[in-house]
Amino acid sequence: MRMGFRELVFLIVLLAVPVASYIYVFKPRNAEIKLAQKEVEQKRQRLAKLQEVSARIDDIGLAIEQGRQAVELIEAKLPSQQDVEVILEDVWQLARQARLTVKSVKSKKPVPASLYMEQPLVVIMEGEFSGFFEFLQKLEKLPRITRIHQLQLKRFTSLNRGRGGPERGMRAAFTLSIYFQPRSRNPDEQMGKTT
Repeated sequence: MRMGFRELVFLIVLLAVPVASYIYVFKPRNAEIKLAQKEVEQKRQRLAKLQEVSARIDDIGLAIEQGRQAVELIEAKLPSQQDVEVILEDVWQLARQARLTVKSVKSKKPVPASLYMEQPLVVIMEGEFSGFFEFLQKLEKLPRITRIHQLQLKRFTSLNRGRGGPERGMRAAFTLSIYFQPRSRNPDEQMGKTT
């Protein structure tokens, strides 16, 4: 069997069709299929995350309700502006019970703290350390929210020997902050800064 020019061209065309089909049809199609499979996998992952989040929606609702209850509990511990003096009297009673002497109290200007106000008081008291520790423990158990910061303790020796006074003691200087609800809910209005 002899191959002529015609048969040779036919054979070349016959071989070129599958090669051209692979290069121009199948190879781009395979790339599109791989890309589509990658997108499908990403969408499946997103769907799985969405299902996980939607399963926790009930838990989120419960957490929000618990958060609201916690906020109500904290707000119940915040006195009104008129009740700040009552809280101060409670604090001074605790100091007397702990055998402490309040040497000075200086009130600073109320400071806005979120939706509430903070009344800082610079306090200096003297007495025995065990009494001061007892005072701190009782202060912590008060049903109102207070905070002690900028605490400085100094030990001293008294000159009251033989006069009935303690021979040794300590002096505590600290800022006591009492949190309260202002008359208006806007701290700027409370401070006299209307917007």
